[in-house]
Amino acid sequence: MPSPHPFKVLSLIPPMTQLNTPYPSTAYLTGFLRSRGIDAVQADLALALVLRLMSRGGLAQLHEAALAQPEAARSGPVNFFLDHYPRYAQTVDPVIAFLQGRDSTLAHRIAGRGLLPEGPRFAALDAYDDEETGDPLGWAFGALGSSDRARHLATLYLNDLADVVRDAVDERFEFVRYAESLAAAQPSFDPLAQALAAPPNLVDQTLAELALQAVATHQPQLVLLSVPFPGSVYGALRIAQTLRQHHPGLRIGLGGGFVNTELRQLAEPRLFDFVDFITLDGGERPLLALIEHLQGRRGHERLVRTFVRGDEGAVQYLNWPEPDVPFAEVGTPTWDGLPVHDYLSLLDMLNPMHRLWSDGRWNKLTVAHGCYWKKCSFCDVSLDYISRYETTTASELVDRIERIVAETGQTGFHFVDEAAPPKMLKALAEELLRRKLQISWWGNIRFEKTFTPQLSELLAQSGCIAMSGGLEVASDRLLALMQKGVTVDQVARVTRGMADAGILVHAYLMYGFPTQTVQDTVDALEFVRQLFEAGCIQSGFFHRFVCTVHSPVGLNPQDYGVQLVPLPPGNFARNDIGFIDPTPMPAGVNHDVLGRGLKKALYNFMHGVGLEQDVRGWFELPKGQCPKPTVKRDRIARALG
Repeated sequence: MPSPHPFKVLSLIPPMTQLNTPYPSTAYLTGFLRSRGIDAVQADLALALVLRLMSRGGLAQLHEAALAQPEAARSGPVNFFLDHYPRYAQTVDPVIAFLQGRDSTLAHRIAGRGLLPEGPRFAALDAYDDEETGDPLGWAFGALGSSDRARHLATLYLNDLADVVRDAVDERFEFVRYAESLAAAQPSFDPLAQALAAPPNLVDQTLAELALQAVATHQPQLVLLSVPFPGSVYGALRIAQTLRQHHPGLRIGLGGGFVNTELRQLAEPRLFDFVDFITLDGGERPLLALIEHLQGRRGHERLVRTFVRGDEGAVQYLNWPEPDVPFAEVGTPTWDGLPVHDYLSLLDMLNPMHRLWSDGRWNKLTVAHGCYWKKCSFCDVSLDYISRYETTTASELVDRIERIVAETGQTGFHFVDEAAPPKMLKALAEELLRRKLQISWWGNIRFEKTFTPQLSELLAQSGCIAMSGGLEVASDRLLALMQKGVTVDQVARVTRGMADAGILVHAYLMYGFPTQTVQDTVDALEFVRQLFEAGCIQSGFFHRFVCTVHSPVGLNPQDYGVQLVPLPPGNFARNDIGFIDPTPMPAGVNHDVLGRGLKKALYNFMHGVGLEQDVRGWFELPKGQCPKPTVKRDRIARALG
């Protein structure tokens, strides 16, 4: 059904999100808008920026910027780049083509260690040295892994170049968390305002050129900027700033995960110097209302979940009561317009499970909206992306999968649910098998007892290759306090069943939860060690607990024995909140110190190192302040029977 007036929407992915596959927000919105007859297109400026910088022409500009630095100010990576610039200029385009899968034969030369200049990042290879063979990567890749070996080396090469960009051009530059500190938990807009007022550097100029090119190509009336993370806010606002200057009549909207969690109490009018509209939560209904408004078919006061700057200059929140678009009616995501063959398959972590986040082109899809459990005390259970749980049928889900495979030609899927429901996954697996549809897929779940060995086997037969899930603090006391709804023994049995079915397992882990003691932390690491030793999990990641104002801990701190620290004054980001935990810690010991030991241990466990040693050895604690684990060394083995 055509739109009543010519109207085009351009959705942009700003830097930085990820380089191996498109962030799915624009694909979701573009597919939805097209299903409603609206002319919608999309572009990934995060990928485009990296491909422009990491090219022969881009390195020539980087070389000029590096030479302009005073010699005394140049870092080690910059000096190495200048010394070896001719080799970088000759190799960067072939390396990018190799990482895009366009020139697989280059693997032999890269793996031979004679083609690429090896800067400071390559020093990490010393940690992998095989004393018997003298081959630093032999243990990881073996004799036949030349392609993976080459991709790991090529990834180190790109990381060296990213360090040069950071040290010579933009100190905030990273491939993922670009300028993250300007937005993350920032109650004031001042740091962003100051950065955006600064003269544009090479990265800014390149991004501006790409943004103007995208608008010139598509000629939209509305541009949507998706900011899922703090590390994409600065790039999004630089894009908006450029479009404001060159296309003042173009309307610009901002939304995404960062907005939905951090800006719910937004009162900063300066943000609207860059954008016109900021929407909360699921974007489908607010976008339909916004488009009708811009077409003159809906009054300003009938916008849905939308911030604007009013005539008086103050921020207004408009929320006309209309039901959300049901999950079953959001349509099929489309990757049309995104260069699906240009993404970079990076290999920065050698662990076979951990690498999935940066390796391979995955079609992102959602099994269900929200979380069916929505009780975990550390989670934003009061917000729409968790609290509004909706599903569709397995038949409709597989229809979407088939349409996406037909469009992209790629059969890998990553289901990005908060926690995919076991009932839906079972139905999905049965439908995939019924249709004899061959795909590879992975997703995120709760390690609950419903995932029996029989269900794991069914999922594996349907194409499931990996699962991630939250073990959090591996302590039954703390898991109960978190209302996680699982026990350590249960997690062990579920994950072992998956591993036995050939499914790789990643565990999300947490430290610093309210009332967590040193003993809890040591015991948790012993549990994790045993889970790795028993082959239950193959990968994991420890993150520090952060209290948010939308979580049960933030809403009811007295239930968790903590006292909140009032948020500092500000009218921008209002999400993370400090707290005082009266749980005693020995002198000189805190969660930061413990966290370093946890992360060091986990890194080694993922590479099969140190699984036999006493976990106390990973903690750099004062003598006598690291207690012996109270967990028996065969606890998990006994739980597995």
